[in-house]
Amino acid sequence: MDTLIVGCGLTGAVIARHLAEQGKRVEVWERRDHIGGNMYDYVDNNGIRVHRYGPHVFHTYGENLKDYMLRYGQWVPFFITCRVEMLGKVTPSPFNYQTIDDYYSPQKAAALKATLKQAYPGRDKATIVELLESSDPLIKEYADFLFAKDYSLYTAKQWGISPAEIDPSVLRRVPVLFSYKDGYFDDTWQMVPVDGYTAWFFKLLDYPNITVRLNVEALDHIKIAGDKILLDGVPFAGQVIYTGAVDELLGKKYGALPYRSLRFEWRTGEGEHCLAAPLVAYPEAEGYTRITEYSHFPQKQRQKQTSLAYEYPLPYQEGSKAEPYYPILTEESKERHERYLHELRRIRNLTCCGRLADFKYYNMDQALARALACSEEELEG
Repeated sequence: MDTLIVGCGLTGAVIARHLAEQGKRVEVWERRDHIGGNMYDYVDNNGIRVHRYGPHVFHTYGENLKDYMLRYGQWVPFFITCRVEMLGKVTPSPFNYQTIDDYYSPQKAAALKATLKQAYPGRDKATIVELLESSDPLIKEYADFLFAKDYSLYTAKQWGISPAEIDPSVLRRVPVLFSYKDGYFDDTWQMVPVDGYTAWFFKLLDYPNITVRLNVEALDHIKIAGDKILLDGVPFAGQVIYTGAVDELLGKKYGALPYRSLRFEWRTGEGEHCLAAPLVAYPEAEGYTRITEYSHFPQKQRQKQTSLAYEYPLPYQEGSKAEPYYPILTEESKERHERYLHELRRIRNLTCCGRLADFKYYNMDQALARALACSEEELEG
């Protein structure tokens, strides 16, 4: 083989196809028993297509990225909605004008909406961080309410640390809207594959120069020795694309990079729907953060029962059955990650790429863009 790719998620699979089309002989090693990484899906006993590792909707502003996904399967538009249950009421997420109506009197709600419009002219949204820093008492009161009843509680459960320790970028991910617009994403294109993500990956990897090996723990075979890569003790002259966690590649010599993981509890509900939306967040609930109801997704036939996935955040521990989902971004963890990269850059035939290797939270379109850029860099040498 010319190239060994560690990991058969979106990053590894896209790079594999790109290099194989240019004549490279590519082998992909995946430690799990399936392709597709965290995008893996299947049809469950209720006859509903579910996502094993949490809900995935491809959303992007990039037409080229949308077109890439369309090459390997048929997709259907899906503009997913989300709700939050607070104080016994269910309100839209991201929070919008309906949220103000849900928790304020008509007079106060009208005053708050007018104040937001005046304070943020020409804007349709702001981050909770901006609202918390507002000097206007009415806006500040609203921000404090949202932070106390949702952001602080959800963040504490999701990350297992206080909000004060979290990188501000985390709190900026979900905006507060200045309209009645209802939708979790703003992107121009939002869609899911008709036949599921797993089928999409099979088409992506269906190429003569690609070999996929499942249930292979790459770190049992790969060792780093100075500026060389040893494969089963022998120096490897080909290129290695590594999409896993870089601390594990170097035996965590500088300490473990912190991640949060998830445990999913699967339940069956009676009837077509139990929830008001595909995703409902529960900041006040004990243990779990949100529930996904997959019968809301568009690729299924109508069923008499529905499939529900409860998400319980927990710390990631290497060797456990849990997966590392979200990097915990602090100044210390980012500096530690850079130490690992600094050492690994000495190895000329090693490229680290992807969500885990980059120690970043990527949406699927961001992961795709990163994989395509990495593929071009590999071909350019």
